[in-house]
Amino acid sequence: MSTAKRDTYTPESLLSVAVQVFNERGYDGTSMEHLSKAAGISKSSIYHHVTGKEELLRRAVSRALDELFGILDEEHAREGTAAGRLEYVVRRTVEVLMAELPYVTLLLRVRGNTGTERWALERRREFDHRVAELLKAAAAEGDVRADVEGRLATRLVFGMINSIVEWYRPDGRGGAGEREVVDAVARLVFAGLRGAS
Repeated sequence: MSTAKRDTYTPESLLSVAVQVFNERGYDGTSMEHLSKAAGISKSSIYHHVTGKEELLRRAVSRALDELFGILDEEHAREGTAAGRLEYVVRRTVEVLMAELPYVTLLLRVRGNTGTERWALERRREFDHRVAELLKAAAAEGDVRADVEGRLATRLVFGMINSIVEWYRPDGRGGAGEREVVDAVARLVFAGLRGAS
């Protein structure tokens, strides 16, 4: 864990440091002392902006969740065939994951030990449910296979997408660029969902 030395900081930079420390140490393994050392500020300076580490966690997972739910409100996620909307949502989910990698990584690691974690898990389930409904609609329209139950297919698709946090690196060390990853996920998901021609 690196220790930052900052003369000035903002709530956003503090949040960024907190997410880094939470991802390195685990949320439960992180103390306010760890956060203050990593930010290069006193604990009282942190408390000036937040009530504690759970508020930082809530802000961090909210950022990831807001980005994911925002996808569902985008024009291409609301208009067109269900299969087209589903593909758009899958592609945008991968893009958001990579753009907000530390925040989504933290979201995917919460286990339900605190009120904030339970809230985040419930919101993740809600997102998955909405995507499963979209997949169900695409199957009803005959554009994707209907022989795999919608929630199971959704879990499998998002299992693949969520695994990206384990190996993708924005600097290219993960072995693939952002566009290459988005396109590969879409090809794998939709070739399998549409079945053999």
